[in-house]
Amino acid sequence: MVTLGAMGLPTIIPASAIGKNPPSDRITIGMIGTGRQAIKANLNNGFLNLPDCQVLAVNDVDAWRMELGAKTVNEAYSKDKKTKFKGVKSYADHRELVADKSIDAVMVSTTDHWHAPQGIAAALAGKHVCMEKALSISYSHSKALIEAINHSKVANRLDSEFRSTAHFWKAVEIVHNGLIGKLKHVTMGVPAELSGSAIGPQPAMSIPAELDYDQWLGPAFPAPYTQARVHDPKTIDTRPGWLRIDDYCNGMITNWGAHLCDIALWGMKKEYELPKTVKGAGTFSKGLWNTIETFEVEYTYADGLSMSYIMGSPYVKFEGENGWVRIEYPNKLTASNEAWCSLEKPSGDTDYSGTLSDKADFIASIKSGKKSLQPLEVGHNVYFTTLMGLFAVKLGRELSWDHNSAQFVNDNAANAMLLRPFREKWLDKNVIDWMNKYQKVDFK
Repeated sequence: MVTLGAMGLPTIIPASAIGKNPPSDRITIGMIGTGRQAIKANLNNGFLNLPDCQVLAVNDVDAWRMELGAKTVNEAYSKDKKTKFKGVKSYADHRELVADKSIDAVMVSTTDHWHAPQGIAAALAGKHVCMEKALSISYSHSKALIEAINHSKVANRLDSEFRSTAHFWKAVEIVHNGLIGKLKHVTMGVPAELSGSAIGPQPAMSIPAELDYDQWLGPAFPAPYTQARVHDPKTIDTRPGWLRIDDYCNGMITNWGAHLCDIALWGMKKEYELPKTVKGAGTFSKGLWNTIETFEVEYTYADGLSMSYIMGSPYVKFEGENGWVRIEYPNKLTASNEAWCSLEKPSGDTDYSGTLSDKADFIASIKSGKKSLQPLEVGHNVYFTTLMGLFAVKLGRELSWDHNSAQFVNDNAANAMLLRPFREKWLDKNVIDWMNKYQKVDFK
């Protein structure tokens, strides 16, 4: 393994550089993945703005991106112009970052297929884990991650900012305070695929010198390199192709669904409950980009509450006996009674006005030992809810879930979809063993 570190340089910056908190009070962060989401959201609009944490290390399999991550951190911690900070460490292999005892917590911002193995590695090393959505690419991988988190008892959070966005928590606040009456139905939507038409098979290309492509594949199985499979070289301003390939991502249904489904389940108070039945229809792209392209899914819960999930625009609508409230991304809040939207104080006992930002909530959870606002266990439930919809569309039939057996009822094909084989290269034995525990289903 190769380490690209600033050896001999200080790893604790002066208090004057990021605030009043002394170094001993700061939570130290290691960034696993420094692509578009990591740089633009998780660093520049996230951890680098918080005075009670410090980013100590960055990691990426793309050396250009890793250098950009290091530069972003160093420049942020040098803003006072008195001290040019150059102490962030760079690791070309995430396992070395995880082994760094000076790091308290990790932010996993890699491709979806890497989320679970890297999160498990971090949790088993005693690191607190903040994880980008979607949580994983497989129920079995996702379940293994949750069990590793519970085993290690580390603080954890799914990194969706929607709960921390005022208009979204306001909509949920209206529901939880009973203004719309008993909840009857929920509809949620996600954007139509953002990157245009699917593309067919692509010719194999030379691997860019800065990319460790085999490590990028990691737990996924070998495939020829082509730019549309990975990401555009030496930029973070374009949407990567891997988001449209089911070896690395389940597509828009789970990706953006992680945001909107979470808000829906939060409002429904079903964050830890799975639907009893699910059915749906949709279409898929064909070619190199092969994820789901359009869909309509219907869920029914044990208490009769129903939820619709469609592709079109990003919104959640809660319908109750006394009215409805609808929130559309980013900030369009409407309701059957417009007065509800302008209430400064909630009309009830539930008040979410003190909600922290997603990153601040994660740091607060580490410090307090209390659950974050969106634990990874909730992220697992959100992810699997959307994944159940994908299974129903693929199989073209209604599926029934049995909570006690944690399997689909009398459906071996659906239960087989719960599993996802993985390549063991780039994974340490303890991670392999942990993931293999959840690669079995008792077929009937």
